[in-house]
Amino acid sequence: MKSVKQHILIINGGSSSIKFALYNTNKKLKNIISGQISRIGLDNPEFTVTERLNPDQNQIKIKATNFKEAAESLMEWLQEQKYVEGIVGIGHRIVHGMEHALPKIIDDNLLQELHKIMEYDPDHLPAEIEMIALFKKQFPQVIQVACFDTSFHATMPKYARMFAIPKKYYTEGVKRYGFHGISYSYQMKELKKQNRAEANGKVILAHLGNGASLAAVKKGKCLDTSMGFTPTGGVVMSTRSGDLDPGVAWYLMQKGLDAKEFNELINHQSGLLGISGYSSNMQDLLEHEKSNKDVALTIEIFCYQIRKTIGAYTATLGGLNVLVFSGGIGENAPSIRKRICEGFNYLGIELDARKNRKSEKIISTKNSKVKVYVIPTDEEIMIATVTKKLHDKSQKSNLSP
Repeated sequence: MKSVKQHILIINGGSSSIKFALYNTNKKLKNIISGQISRIGLDNPEFTVTERLNPDQNQIKIKATNFKEAAESLMEWLQEQKYVEGIVGIGHRIVHGMEHALPKIIDDNLLQELHKIMEYDPDHLPAEIEMIALFKKQFPQVIQVACFDTSFHATMPKYARMFAIPKKYYTEGVKRYGFHGISYSYQMKELKKQNRAEANGKVILAHLGNGASLAAVKKGKCLDTSMGFTPTGGVVMSTRSGDLDPGVAWYLMQKGLDAKEFNELINHQSGLLGISGYSSNMQDLLEHEKSNKDVALTIEIFCYQIRKTIGAYTATLGGLNVLVFSGGIGENAPSIRKRICEGFNYLGIELDARKNRKSEKIISTKNSKVKVYVIPTDEEIMIATVTKKLHDKSQKSNLSP
């Protein structure tokens, strides 16, 4: 592998995985490699790398009994491949950003702030903070940038952000933040390229993957989103419950479940997996729908909740011009898109069956009153773009007299 002069490294750390990508910072950002370390802490952790010019995945043997070992293995590999010398910026996807409306260069103050809110997102923030600290120790002179998944939703009005509990909790930070914001930013950027007028209209974005959420956007600003205080809220997801009657928590705790067990239940044992008792993967469910009644019901519940949210957001927006599907399910499951859209004949949504089967960019018919798009998301390029911009800006300010 050949090294280039300057790179931007993108890091997306989770509780049991690290996704990464490396970009060349020449005139136009170009992806060089991407990969991930998964099954951290389990037997046979997987380290896979894909080069831009070679679509075949490379499997690398590593030892990663914990998150720190996995991160160190990644840094060692980058050094072995001679990429380290060219890294000028490191961009991190930070799931929870509180009130930050824009990406920010990471300093000690921001790190302290993230430490204080770790309990808000125990599945992501601890790993993300650890990654930042490890890279800061290894590359102290390289700027690190935090791109917050919550920033996109900072424009939501107070009436959409506030829960109906005593006001003091709102002032303490218990409110609807929303997530998947980096993905939504990319979708809106691509929509503007396609048709600026449509992007400035009444838009519903549906990021449907292992995590699933929707956002209502009007004139480029988010008015509401389905996820709430944590990424667990909203519609049913692969292993997350989505919205629950708060009384369910009280009832289960009366039965002996403690807070940690309840968090495990609603984040890792529920959703598609919990209802079906079979799999959290939508493709697996679709393959067994006809032979398993629980699986069929699971798919019906998923599509129903998406339709219900689209209907509510159409009311929020005062109409609908554009519907966008993204995420693993949204991009790759034509039958799910079909079932969701079949419920909206009254809105004038009309899918082109052939285009939907092929997952083309526009899957609605020419006569459809609502334009329906499929936009594959790319959170990494969004983070890389912002990181390069802040790096360049910091370089200019350092050169100023």
